[in-house]
Amino acid sequence: MVRTFRFLIPAMFAFFAAMATAFAQAKILIPMDNGQADHLKAYGIAYWVLSKNLPVDWLLNYKSGAFMLDYADVIAAECRIRGVTFQGISGAQAASIYSEVQAEGNNMDVVRLESVPKIAVYVPPTFQPWDDAVTMVMEYAEIPYDKIWDKEVLDGKLKKYDWVHLHHEDFTGQYGKFYAQYSNAPWYLQQVAMLEQTAKELGYGKVSRLKLAVAQEIKKYVAGGGFLFAMCSATDSYDIALAAQNTDICDVVFDGDPPAAGAQKQLDFSQTLAFENFSLEMNPYIYEYSDIDIQPNFMSNAETDAFTLFDFSAKFDPVPSMLTQCHTGVVRGFLGQTTGFHKRFIKKSITILGEREGSDEVKYITGNFGRGTFTFYGGHDPEDYQHAVNDPPTDLSLHKNSPGYRLILNNILFPSAKKKKQKT
Repeated sequence: MVRTFRFLIPAMFAFFAAMATAFAQAKILIPMDNGQADHLKAYGIAYWVLSKNLPVDWLLNYKSGAFMLDYADVIAAECRIRGVTFQGISGAQAASIYSEVQAEGNNMDVVRLESVPKIAVYVPPTFQPWDDAVTMVMEYAEIPYDKIWDKEVLDGKLKKYDWVHLHHEDFTGQYGKFYAQYSNAPWYLQQVAMLEQTAKELGYGKVSRLKLAVAQEIKKYVAGGGFLFAMCSATDSYDIALAAQNTDICDVVFDGDPPAAGAQKQLDFSQTLAFENFSLEMNPYIYEYSDIDIQPNFMSNAETDAFTLFDFSAKFDPVPSMLTQCHTGVVRGFLGQTTGFHKRFIKKSITILGEREGSDEVKYITGNFGRGTFTFYGGHDPEDYQHAVNDPPTDLSLHKNSPGYRLILNNILFPSAKKKKQKT
């Protein structure tokens, strides 16, 4: 019996040591302030934990939007592998943090993330991940997504997804209005041929009619409770297509016949999500769809261009608070075919999330339609100020703490949020 008891002693010590470790590290805290080594991969950790059917608490405005989750050695190991800063904390420390965050006098709150969002990106068959900031950051953060295109949208496949991103698409049927500069470029000719063939196969006489049908299906998706995110030209061209559904705004070089006489007066702004009262740019040789977009000017340079995020009440405005979580309130600007939005064309129902102070330029907006939510973000690449056709892809390992890319990832986690406030 004595010998048996002696053999049990090491096992008992190991058991109690493991229990003490588990008690001492009841939670994992992933800070998102300037102490975080890799902000972008931290979102990937949150997504990965959700994919294991484990909840994540998003601490709005605490350490710039920290994540709190139950401690597990495998999660700690995954953080180390991905280079994400984390801290093991005790149950008492976690309770203290929850108490601080939920105190009435603090502009903080806890949002429980409970389910992993199913993500789709609307992209053409010729798409490469580095063509688009959203897919680049999802690849870097190791967040999986499906690719869908016109046929899948028209076949009703959108309902499979919680969150859909629109690649830099032209929904007006004007092929990005690249005609003046690239009409003889092989890539442009291939794009036109591919779009025209797709329209024909799906039973549409014009690319503009196909894209309108797709835009309307996406609008139904949002109305039914979907989450839509768009950047650059996919923002204004989407609303323009919806407004122009009863007229023809495409010139001869795009669809073989002239636009409708008085097309501007035939726009129906009641059909759009975000913009109204804008004027079309009908000249096919001008690289612009309308006056919604902010044109680069003498003030537009990488050293001085920046936009400011609005500060929202975490307890009373949790949606815009989630979408603006960042470790800085001022984010460097960046250009795109659609760089930003003139404030005067934004509907009054829209919430402005970020704007360039002292100007008419709005960079980041969100709104509701039906039971769903949409977010529009101007510009092409948050870490490539003036991205051009055929430029090399951005290496996000050099921009691990990018505030501009963080805003994209806020949107990806947003559909996971439980509306009811988490209690301690």
